[in-house]
Amino acid sequence: MIAEKSLVIYKSKPALVVAAGDKIDISVLGGEKLKVREKDIELIHPGPCTLAELNTEALSRLLAAGDAKGAWELLEGGGDVPLRELAELVYGEFTPTAAWAAYSLILDGLYFTGNAGAVKPRPSSEVEADEKKRGEKQREADERAAFFERLKKAAAPGADGSQAHTLSGDVQPENPLVEGDRRYLQDVEALALGRTDKSRTLKELGRSETPQEAHRLLLAAGVWTVWDNPHPSRFGLSLQSAKIIPDPAPDEDRLDLTHLKSYAIDNAWSDDPDDAVSLEGPETSAELRSSEGSPTDSQGRLVLWVHVADPAASIKPGSPADLEARGRGATLYVPEGSARMLAPEALPLFALGLGADGICPALSFKIVLNAAFSIVETEIIPSKVKVTRLTYEEADNLEGGELAGLFALAARNTERRLDTGAILIDLPDAHIHVHLDKIISQNKVSVEALVPRKSADMVRECMVLAGEGAARWALRNKVPFPFVGQEAGELPEERLAGLAGAFQLRRCMRPRTLSAKPAIHWGLGLDEYTQVTSPLRRYTDLLCHQQIRAFLKGEALLSEEEILLRVGAAEAAAFAAGRAERASKAHWMGVYLLDKKGSEWEAIVLDKKGGKAVASIPALGLETQVGLKGDVGPNDSITLACGSARIPEGEVNFTVL
Repeated sequence: MIAEKSLVIYKSKPALVVAAGDKIDISVLGGEKLKVREKDIELIHPGPCTLAELNTEALSRLLAAGDAKGAWELLEGGGDVPLRELAELVYGEFTPTAAWAAYSLILDGLYFTGNAGAVKPRPSSEVEADEKKRGEKQREADERAAFFERLKKAAAPGADGSQAHTLSGDVQPENPLVEGDRRYLQDVEALALGRTDKSRTLKELGRSETPQEAHRLLLAAGVWTVWDNPHPSRFGLSLQSAKIIPDPAPDEDRLDLTHLKSYAIDNAWSDDPDDAVSLEGPETSAELRSSEGSPTDSQGRLVLWVHVADPAASIKPGSPADLEARGRGATLYVPEGSARMLAPEALPLFALGLGADGICPALSFKIVLNAAFSIVETEIIPSKVKVTRLTYEEADNLEGGELAGLFALAARNTERRLDTGAILIDLPDAHIHVHLDKIISQNKVSVEALVPRKSADMVRECMVLAGEGAARWALRNKVPFPFVGQEAGELPEERLAGLAGAFQLRRCMRPRTLSAKPAIHWGLGLDEYTQVTSPLRRYTDLLCHQQIRAFLKGEALLSEEEILLRVGAAEAAAFAAGRAERASKAHWMGVYLLDKKGSEWEAIVLDKKGGKAVASIPALGLETQVGLKGDVGPNDSITLACGSARIPEGEVNFTVL
């Protein structure tokens, strides 16, 4: 029978017996009072005892004075001993405090195991192994504690990731971190890269566990520099291109269109041309005839040819290359490079105009236009074309020459779409390029304002015609397709002119939709539309091409349900790519402006609310929110001074001068 005021163990904690009966009343060290069964407790001292005797100071003093290892050496190899004998051997007494201290040695488990009735000394081999393990653990704890002291100094106020010194990539001269400390920041890096949502290190520092805070700490600690862009990884994307190399286009009958003057027109830095345009009109020789067999000029009609890269010639639905492309959704374009939806080796196989002679396979969209420049018929044909590559600047210089017909067609198509409610938005933009070198000091960010080009508008209109024609073709032939639509937005009652008006319109735009059913595209002013001109870099375009080719060959088509499943997977990945691209541009813009604090920039006010405004800096293609001074309104010019760049947030502060 356990007596009152005896000392027992309950769930590894000491407790005082208050009353004994069918159930035993105990008071656990710490204040908890319980009724327990006798089998739930273990007697370690008969008492009388008080919990006050077991205070932490007294226990610590006794533990420090005892020689647990010496007692173990004496008992090792022998039999079991009662707890009383162990307490007397280690501490020279058997008081309640000594009993609890001795039992703590059992709980610790280094030298002894067992219970109060039979304490067992552990074999020396086990003790030595455990001592080594504990020593290593203690060293690790000591090293981590020392690291934390160094980290606190490195991350102290003033060690800010926005400081210009990080441009060089060098650790701050006063940075106390040492080689090997990075291993303690792996959880911080994982959070900054979006691979986890928790960080033990940030929590122990008392900082919020966010990717931005992790990024800030890594910059301050000198582990990262501003040349580290975490945003693609943060959205689950790789900067590596696809790996699976598709087969070349198989030998097949292709319509020879190499006699047409076909032009692939794009930015000077583009290296993956996937569309080209040709125009055929009344002056065209009679050998080229429409699908009905009558000459193309019999009714004064024009034929626009949009030639598109033909990767679907070998990339079949469900093939390894198709699955890899679907998982990416689109090519990821960031200022430091691109991660291609298709393997880079696919470019020489399918991109237009890369060969020395410019001859390449294509899937050509023949768009027949009437005198009102409306589409009257569309034919899609596997072809062979000869492509000349031009930059937008080069194409602009040919507006009055060999490209005059294409420019005129584009202008008329723009008018046609505007008449049906199309919305045209033209806001400043810029091309950001990042050169990353093995030598960090040679890294460079360049920002080039994009000059509005009429040839870019011309190419856009040709691509819109191809998308409209392809959508009609799919409907006429009952081919399941991913159609692109857009719900109508609510236009402002009073539309402003200039950039402020364009900003108004952009805010009215609804997100595009993808569906197996055709839908009105409000922004384009079209009743049906799809996208087919970028199969090298946009999966839904490749999907359209696969359906087109299956129909032309009389093969089984994917159903609407299968189309929607593929579209859903691809669009989720493409959406992530779009967000990563925007975040990356903001990051690199911050890096570009990091050492330009105080520089002045001309800006245009786009919108004003109270004392705040959204302003566009055309030279940077950047929109920013600023506090206004004086009587300033939309479309007014203001001068901004560049403030600090906050790299973790992807933000740059500007003030009005």
